[in-house]
Amino acid sequence: MPAQDSIALNRYKFRRALEEIEKAKGRGTELVSVYVPPGKPIFDVTNYLRGEWAQSSNIKSTSTRKHVTGAIESIIQRLKSYRQPPPNGLAVFVGHRDAGADQTEQIAYVLEPPEPVPSFLYRCDSQFFTEPLHEMLAEKDLYGLIVVDRSEATVGFLRGKRIEAVKNHQSQVPRKHRMGGQSARRFERLIELAAHEFFQRVATTSEEAFLPHIGRIRGILVGGPGYTKEQFVKEGYLHHELAKKVLPTYFDTGYTDEIQGLRELVAKAKDELRDLDLMREKDLVTRLMEEIRKSDAGLAAYGEDVVRHALEAGAADTLLISEGLRKHRARYKCTSCGREIARTLSDDAEAPTNCPECDGTLERTAHADLIEELSAKAQEYGSRVELISRESEEGDLFMKAFGGLAALLRYKVT
Repeated sequence: MPAQDSIALNRYKFRRALEEIEKAKGRGTELVSVYVPPGKPIFDVTNYLRGEWAQSSNIKSTSTRKHVTGAIESIIQRLKSYRQPPPNGLAVFVGHRDAGADQTEQIAYVLEPPEPVPSFLYRCDSQFFTEPLHEMLAEKDLYGLIVVDRSEATVGFLRGKRIEAVKNHQSQVPRKHRMGGQSARRFERLIELAAHEFFQRVATTSEEAFLPHIGRIRGILVGGPGYTKEQFVKEGYLHHELAKKVLPTYFDTGYTDEIQGLRELVAKAKDELRDLDLMREKDLVTRLMEEIRKSDAGLAAYGEDVVRHALEAGAADTLLISEGLRKHRARYKCTSCGREIARTLSDDAEAPTNCPECDGTLERTAHADLIEELSAKAQEYGSRVELISRESEEGDLFMKAFGGLAALLRYKVT
């Protein structure tokens, strides 16, 4: 599997594990989280945990004491398999979650984060502490967005694959007048003063939104109808630190509102943003739609059965899967007649219990996340895998229209 595919799939697996970790709720402070940075000796960590174990023996509640000390012992045992932390360190989560009916069950997760753990941390609470992991998954590609003309302006962010509006401003700048002579000149001055005050308000919003992130912002895109966008930048309304980040190209847009304006700005800046995952997603979904629109359905496949057939025939060039899919692939065997069946089910769906052939009892023999299962199949047959987020307009359309699963083909299959 190409390196980019592997990175995306690993991040997906990490995100899915994080979702499961965050579902856990303890009855008391029974869920233990430990973060081990890459440079910290395992010996030091286990010594610290032994000290916490000794402190936990003083907990008054018998069940809480038992669960916390048991979780710490489990973590110590798991750490013994490491001579030293992995390159990015470790995040370990062990504890007893509420299983209902006055029962609890122990759960344990050991994760190697996508980025280095910054510092050692031990926490015992009713929920696992996952905030550092969310910071690692936060989108690193950040752009400021400004669409402006004399009647309206919107400030926002392009955060990875997601467009976020910060604030929309409606101006009170008059557009036309029929006055003449002295009145005309006075009215022109009032118009320019109103425009000046409006631009100042837009600049203030831009400063409040962008300056706290100035070190992370890769650039600021400015667009809008006509010359106003250039006037706004060139006449010095923006803070000097923000002005340095403005891309040299000004983008003509027909809109300046929160939805159409910001989306049109990002679309017009496609060449400047071509390295972003968002642009790759847009291109892939657009290409899929173009193939499907062809009279012979083109080199595209959608629907799980059709996509599986294309993969197994070696015809799939690129497998497109939505990150929003929450399904699994399970295999069952009948204990009576021996028949084997496979089913794709939503994560919250009930599993089949009876054989469709003889009504005997089905026993599950295999179970895998659908995205991981199909990605492995694609790797087996030499197909590229692209995970499509739901954060972009195209990604959301892909999920709704195609169920989040399709393929671009090398050749047509029957």
